Amino acid sequence: MIQQQWTYKPFDEAMAKTIAEEFNLPPLIAKVMALRGIINREQSRHFFFPDRDKLHSPFLMEDMEKAVLRLHEQIQSEGGIVVFGDYDVDGTSGTSLLYLFLKSVGVEVHYYIPDRENEGYGLSKKGIEYAQYIGASLLITCDCAINAFGQIDYANELEVDVIITDHHKPDEKLPNAFAILNPNRFDCDYPFKGLCGAGVAFKFALAYCEKYGKDPELVWEHSDLAAIATAADLVPIVDENRIIVQDGIKRISTGAKPGVKALLKTGGLWDKEVTVGRLVFWFSPKINAAGRLGDAGRAVKLLTTKNFIYAMEVAKELERENDRRKEITQHMVEEAIMMVNGTCDLEKDNAIVLAKKGWHHGVVGIVASRIKELYYKPTIIIGIDDNGGRGSCRSIPKFDMVDALAHCKEFLNGFGGHPIAAGLSIDTDKVDNFKQSLLAVANKQIKAEQLQPRLKIDSEMKLTDINGRFLKFLSSLEPYGPGNMRPTFAAKNVKVEGLPRLIGKTYDTLKFMVKHDQSIFEAIGFGMAEHYEKLIRNEPIDIAFAIGENEWNGRKTIQLELKDIKLGGKNA
Repeated sequence: MIQQQWTYKPFDEAMAKTIAEEFNLPPLIAKVMALRGIINREQSRHFFFPDRDKLHSPFLMEDMEKAVLRLHEQIQSEGGIVVFGDYDVDGTSGTSLLYLFLKSVGVEVHYYIPDRENEGYGLSKKGIEYAQYIGASLLITCDCAINAFGQIDYANELEVDVIITDHHKPDEKLPNAFAILNPNRFDCDYPFKGLCGAGVAFKFALAYCEKYGKDPELVWEHSDLAAIATAADLVPIVDENRIIVQDGIKRISTGAKPGVKALLKTGGLWDKEVTVGRLVFWFSPKINAAGRLGDAGRAVKLLTTKNFIYAMEVAKELERENDRRKEITQHMVEEAIMMVNGTCDLEKDNAIVLAKKGWHHGVVGIVASRIKELYYKPTIIIGIDDNGGRGSCRSIPKFDMVDALAHCKEFLNGFGGHPIAAGLSIDTDKVDNFKQSLLAVANKQIKAEQLQPRLKIDSEMKLTDINGRFLKFLSSLEPYGPGNMRPTFAAKNVKVEGLPRLIGKTYDTLKFMVKHDQSIFEAIGFGMAEHYEKLIRNEPIDIAFAIGENEWNGRKTIQLELKDIKLGGKNA
């Protein structure tokens, strides 16, 4: 693991002092607020009391009026509608949301989720042909199709109108769809750009209710699905997303949907607090498992069923498939590490590109993330079969992967995604040329300092600062997520109390007690076994951590969730 450099987030000391005085707050709390831009009472009310009335008008989104009118026309004519969704969590959750909403307003609605192996990413001709076959003259996409030029033209030929709901970065040219709802299109002035695909679908449904006098609760009852998608897609949990996620988490906690309740039950979360982190690490893998190793349509069946017994059957099936996914992933990660060590010049090259026949397309993204984390270089993992290669890309800050792929597009059949995470398709005979081209781009654009991972710390603190008021304040900052991450603190020269333990199935997790002055807390470091020797030297240590809770047998205790450990005074 590459050593992290600790950096402290810059903040306005005068502003923090003003906040402390205005709100009568301890300096540490005022500093955390200043770092989040909560600098006055209006911003404080907006942040700490998310209110659905503070959502932006959906009609500020380009093409929204046009899309709503077309949807209403289809409803009035009693024509069929197909919702076409991507096979990941965002796509299947958004598809489930639109499907349930449209059924609630009396529409003949069907859904279509493409097969990852046979159809690949995005709007497929098979999906369009399915719409034509069942007599549906309107197809609504969810979380895809912003760059589906040929597919949209094909739909137009078959007289199937397409409304695109997506959030991915588009090209300057847009497909010839009937309407395109995407806050990130270049000509859209929508004030919030951070919606996920399901979030855009959510706003589309709200717009319809507003236009035609339907109860918005018909949409809000599905905020749980929008929250799951928002968390899984790692979009910023700020602005509208904060409002949607907070409402959604409340609904998830009730287990109102049989499928959501089944996921809580099978994941051992029924009696635990629902957080964004648990949605990301517990919910998302199970839902994604449907499409990684089999039919992603099962995720929609799970999230839309009214039968709890059936939901439990599907949830257990996905639990088993997720376990199998873990095994496949671990094997591929081990193979990838061997390839890096045997074929990559880590001193010379600023990126890693690996390709192998037989690598499962459904898990290349997870493997790319693991390799990127291990070597801290932009990473592309390509799985090759008889039909060519499909790859997943993960980047580091300030290296736009989509832009990098654009520089190499002559070797690609297709690509798209986000600056930090993208996907591609490629012919097998072009992989080597693509690799050399991508490495040339990375070597030119990435500076040495970008390859040094940095741990951003909100503030140094003393363990004695952890008291009831401070914990209540941290709780009020939730829901945490990108754009509003759980604060990271540093405490210097703390003492290890007693003997540290290595726990977990693979004994890679550290657990020990730390003491400073008279304050003692339990600390846990997942995957941090390499630091064990530091802890048994009986020397002071510096720790970087977030403050969380450990729940065991119904009892909650404060736990420091470690981000890094250094010997005292060696954290430059």
